[in-house]
Amino acid sequence: MTNIILLGPPGAGKGTQASHLVESRNMTQLSTGDMLRAAQSSGSEMGKKVAAIMAEGKLVTDQIVIGLIRERLQEGSEGGFIFDGFPRTLAQADALEKLLAEMDLKLDAVIEMQVDDEVLVKRIVNRAEEARAAGKEARADDNEESVRIRLMEYYKKTSPLIGYYWAKGNLQRLDGMASIDEVQKSIAWILGE
Repeated sequence: MTNIILLGPPGAGKGTQASHLVESRNMTQLSTGDMLRAAQSSGSEMGKKVAAIMAEGKLVTDQIVIGLIRERLQEGSEGGFIFDGFPRTLAQADALEKLLAEMDLKLDAVIEMQVDDEVLVKRIVNRAEEARAAGKEARADDNEESVRIRLMEYYKKTSPLIGYYWAKGNLQRLDGMASIDEVQKSIAWILGE
C-alpha cells in the first residue's frame, strides 16, 4: 500500500495522473472537493454539517475536512491513497501528518508536478475552448483571468508545502509539462516500479 500527495498548480495534470494510478495500481483518490460533495448529499451527520456550511457560502473548516479524510482512510484501500487537492496549507499538512500517525499510516512520496505558468494558463484556456467547440460544458473559471487568480492563491497558500515536504525528505519533483505518458513513467519510477 502506497500513500502519496500530488502537488502542483491548477491544471498541472494531477487529476489525470491520479486517475491513471487508480486504474493501474488500484489506489484510492481522495479529492476533497469530491468528498465534500459526496458528504453533502449523503445525509450523514457530517454530511449535514457540510451541507449547512456550503449552503451559507462559507468554507468548510480544516477540522471537518480532516474528519472526512479520517472516515475514508478507515474504510481502507488495497493500493493506498492519493491525496489530490489536500493539503493546501501548512496547517492542513500538519493535521494530515498527525492523522496518518494516529492511524499508523505514512506518506510514501509527495510528487510535485512542475509546470511553466504561461504554458499552464494557455493549456487551461485551450481546454475550455476545446470543450465548448465539442459542445461540452467548460468550467466557469477556465478563463485567463480566473486561472491567474487561482495560480496566485496556489502560490500564496499551497506552494509553501514544497519546502515543508522537501525538509521532511518526502518531496520528489517531475516535469509536469512532459507528455501524459512520460509523467506516468516518472511517477512509476518515483514509486519504485
